[in-house]
Amino acid sequence: MPDAVVIGAGPNGLVAANVLADAGWSVLVIEEQPEPGGAVRHDRGVHPAYVSDLFSSFYPLAAASPILSTLRLEEYGLRWSHAPHVLAHPLSDGRCAVLDRRVDATAASLEAFAPGDGAAWRRLFELWQTLGPDLLKALFTPFPPIRASARLLRTLRAAGGLRAARSLLLPVRRLGEEEFRGEGGRLLLAGNALHADLAPESAGSGGFGWLMSMLGQAYGFPVPVGGSGALTDALIRRLRLGGGEIRCGERVQNVAVRGGRAVAVRTRSGETVPAGRAVLADVAVPVLYQELVGPEHLPAQVLEDLRRFQWDFATFKVDWALDGPVPWQAEQARRAGTVHLADGVDELTRFAAQIAMREVPDRPFALFGQMTTADPSRSPDGTESAWAYTHVPHDVRADAGEEGVTGAWGPDDQERMADRVERQVERFAPGFRSRIRARRILAPPTLEALDANLPGGAINGGTTAVHQQLVLRPVPGTGRPETPVAGLYLASAGAHPGGGVHGGPGANAARAALRAGRAPGLAGAQRLLSRRDRTGRTR
Repeated sequence: MPDAVVIGAGPNGLVAANVLADAGWSVLVIEEQPEPGGAVRHDRGVHPAYVSDLFSSFYPLAAASPILSTLRLEEYGLRWSHAPHVLAHPLSDGRCAVLDRRVDATAASLEAFAPGDGAAWRRLFELWQTLGPDLLKALFTPFPPIRASARLLRTLRAAGGLRAARSLLLPVRRLGEEEFRGEGGRLLLAGNALHADLAPESAGSGGFGWLMSMLGQAYGFPVPVGGSGALTDALIRRLRLGGGEIRCGERVQNVAVRGGRAVAVRTRSGETVPAGRAVLADVAVPVLYQELVGPEHLPAQVLEDLRRFQWDFATFKVDWALDGPVPWQAEQARRAGTVHLADGVDELTRFAAQIAMREVPDRPFALFGQMTTADPSRSPDGTESAWAYTHVPHDVRADAGEEGVTGAWGPDDQERMADRVERQVERFAPGFRSRIRARRILAPPTLEALDANLPGGAINGGTTAVHQQLVLRPVPGTGRPETPVAGLYLASAGAHPGGGVHGGPGANAARAALRAGRAPGLAGAQRLLSRRDRTGRTR
């Protein structure tokens, strides 16, 4: 009997398993897909000579995560690579805002938009240098992060107190207008805010856009050499060397609860797998509570709160194998790993408003990844392995474009939407479509079929909006990995601190299980007895 069963071999599940194994627990990870990794996987499915990341690609939060750093994954084969520029946001008139790991280069790019904007960027980065270390500690500490928050409050006072706090609570449009005279800095902040489901007018989007921008400034947007799955491989190699076990291609059907406590999981094949101390679930919140745990084991208020649970935007992604580099009109974009495609902040607002009205955007804001630019091992010399993703409503009521995309995501919808994304790229890179050797479309249902934790391609485990964060995540009054069922812990992005590949939810769940498991119980006594040899000594 394993001490712990972890449901799901995504990055959070694998981090949780590693933390438990480091503490001496026996751990079994059960994964529904035929391979581990969740949303951190790659393949050669677009073209045999090209490596394509299926889901996530760039990992600033992983680079900054104190959780992943303590796992020392570089000792288990992980290597990072960076593009020459972190990020570029070109405009159709040829101007381009650039985020570079050299703050002087970023400042020079923004100074070209308006005099004084380079100095404004430096001030924002100085705020990060003051707040960043304590902010990261607070972010990756189980809620409530009392000690880390106390330190953060002290540094916040030193950085301007309520005025600094006000800036971070602003909508990103307003923050950009207050800090920058020109468009460049505003574009970097607003584009980074839309890595989540935060419109430029959303409260708190300024803080999120600032956070992502400063992570890029301080750490870059690194990629694992060889493909995103190299990060998964390092976690698995470490876990197995620590005695952990992984089973793939096996779906957990439900969590067995006895006396108010999770005691086992049952698989679709009918097997019951006992858990001596804990069950950790790296699964979507509604799936855990509405499918794996029966309503008879949950308070009525939790079930009511789940009715109000909000997903983040649905996602539509296209992968390409390109014969040559992307012919960007703005030269600076050719050296960036990530390129944001929207012709100004107003176009970002228009895009977000169309999604809010449940319309498929006619000019989709696209995050474009140049993977060979970031990691030359991804495709042959002189070519580019690339992708772009955009967001769409979960419940499509209309198409803001002229092609009649219905949101049913059949073959016609997929082809029309992929063509629309390519036309958006062409606005900033004329001739792009002539470079396409092969493409693959990953519509919302496809993403969900490849990873059940991404319903409709919702990649953040629930909205990033302030009404579903901290003590409100995943439902009001929680904010911690403990669930209403003893011995069952939420280890997915649905828990604080939320989406992104950083291991926070998994580590928090594992630490909670370890705290609860310190009390001696029957299972612990049985394991102790089983380890005694004939001389009576514990092995």
